[in-house]
Parts: sequence; C-alpha cells; structure tokens
Amino acid sequence: MTQPAPPMGLIAELTHRCPLQCAYCSNPLQMDAPKTELSTDDWRHVLDQAAAIGILQVHFSGGEPMARRDLPELVAHASRAGLYTNIITSGVLLTDEAMAALLAGGIDHIQLSFQDATHDGGDRFGGYRGGHEKKLAAARRIREAGLPLTANFVIHKQNIERVEAMIALGETLEAERMEIAHTQYYGWALLNRNALLPSREQLDYVNAVVEAARARLKGRIAIDYVVPDYYASRPKACMGGWGNRFINISPSGKTLPCHAAETLPGFTFPSVRETSLRDIWQASDAFTRFRGTDWMPEPCRACDRREIDWGGCRCQALAMTGDVGRTDPACHRAPDHDLMAQAVVEADAETVLDLVPRRLHQAAHD
Repeated sequence: MTQPAPPMGLIAELTHRCPLQCAYCSNPLQMDAPKTELSTDDWRHVLDQAAAIGILQVHFSGGEPMARRDLPELVAHASRAGLYTNIITSGVLLTDEAMAALLAGGIDHIQLSFQDATHDGGDRFGGYRGGHEKKLAAARRIREAGLPLTANFVIHKQNIERVEAMIALGETLEAERMEIAHTQYYGWALLNRNALLPSREQLDYVNAVVEAARARLKGRIAIDYVVPDYYASRPKACMGGWGNRFINISPSGKTLPCHAAETLPGFTFPSVRETSLRDIWQASDAFTRFRGTDWMPEPCRACDRREIDWGGCRCQALAMTGDVGRTDPACHRAPDHDLMAQAVVEADAETVLDLVPRRLHQAAHD
C-alpha cells in the first residue's frame, strides 16, 4: 500500500476556552473541559513528531489559544523544530506583554478575527464588552511588530450589510490579507443556522462587493472569499480532502481529519497520548476511511472532479442527510441537493433572530 504524502499543516486546538461567545463557532457543542487539555510537555512531543513526519506549518487555534499561558513557549518550541508558526486569535488577550513574549518565541504570522466592522456589532456578536476595541489595539501591535496580519471577517445574515465597512477596516489596519468568510454551518453555527444563513439577495450583494474590492486592491491586499455551501453548485474540498493535507488535534488530544469530525458516528479518533502522529496519519481508520476515492458512491465515483473536491464534506453530508458516506448535498448532482434549497427557504422564513451563544459550561451541561 502506497503511503500518503506528509500533511502540510497541523492545526493545534490548544483549548476550547475563549472569552468570546460567538454563535457561529465551529467548536463542538460538547467541548473539552480545561482539566482534559494536553499538557505543555504533551504538546512539545506533538510538535516534535509533526516536524519529524514532514509537516511544514502549525496553526495554534482554539477556542482562544492565548488562554493558554504556555502559548509563547509552544511557539518557541515549534520554531526551534523548524515549523512555520501561525496563531488564529480573537486578539482580546494580545496585550503588549503577550506580544513581546510571542515575538521572543519567534511567531511568524497572526490571523486576527473580527465579528463586525463596528464596536456595537463586534461586541454584540462576540458577546464580549469592549472586545472590538481590544481587537483594534491588537491589530496595531501586530503591524508595529512587523508581522504579517490576516484579518478574518465572518459574515452572516445579521452583519452582512456592513461587509464594505469590514473591507475598509482591513485596509485601515494595513492587513496583508483579508478573509471574507460566510459562516460555515458546523458546531454552534449549525445550531443557529436559521438566524445566520443569508438570503440569495444578501449573497449576491456580497459577491459584488468582494469582486469590486479584489479588483481595486489587487497587488496590495489579497482577499480570500468563502461562500456558504447552501448556495453552491459544487462542493468544496473540505480541508483539502479527507486525510490529505491536515491533521487537527483537539484540546484533549483527539486526532481528527477536520475540526468538526467529532460529530461523526462510528469513529474512534486516536489520541496523541497513546499513538504516534505517523501511525495515525498513515494507518488509522480515522484518516484512511474517506481518504482517496475508493469509498465514493455515485455520482462521485464517475465524476471527473472526484480528485478535486474529494466528495465534499463528510460532516455536512451527515448533518444534512444523516449518512456520513453520502455525496455532499452541496453538489448539484447529489441526490440530496434539494436539502440545501429547503434550508434556505427555512432560514428566509425565520423571524426570530435570537442567537444561542457559545458557552463552554453550557455546552458541558446541556
């Protein structure tokens, strides 16, 4: 059996703790308690193994990775191992002291998330009073340190009319890259889908705004644009294909092909406490079951895009059809494609836009 190529990236979800309460968070509804988190030594061992099997970059994520006091130490260890280091953060904990510690550790890049372009909207959707102002200060610290900055803006039904202001904010902050990302409906976002999924008219508006901004900012700021699958005719290659490019490690050490895979039934996801990354990547059922094309049903099996989109998203197939092995309904050829249109109709008819906030302890006890 041919061994797979090494993964390109490791996504290290250090903790599910987070000061924010975003209702579109992709963390699972049943989150890992702090007492179950991997130790500093555990993460050092993981980073050493990542470098040894040929991984090039590590993305420290969460929750909020800066809730871990050992983050600068882990950044330094990853840097010494030869890994490119990136932090995906809300920025609300990025003080002068924290910035200095990360720089001393050799951090290469920081992605800063925004919930809106305004203070009121940012604080509301993040559930954190004063959070937007802290994010602006964090962005200034990142640029003053000479680090590349990516500004991530998550858009949905309730903030979508301010997408032009979001792009203008990214320009003001001197971001080198912006990600304008429609909410992806996993975890908490799936729970809140009817209050978040935009209408077709809203989507058309954003498409035009992003196209114009890309043309205007070409050569200055790169803009990545992520559309909602519910309006797609073809599925995305989730995570570059199942078990193709990334290893995701949960705070408690479960090793996943993607951040939402814990929702999938019938899997035992191996732990880095007990199994090496090499063995997990090369031989575990969790990574091999949907790798490649042999598992595919029709129409995927005969499709000329089967090695482009890899059958789409397994988590979305489960969420929409109840069957993890079916073709992603985002594909216009999928037997279940009409489920996407039904979800849009349901969301358009929703008049109650209250959001269920992401809360660690709520998730643990509901």
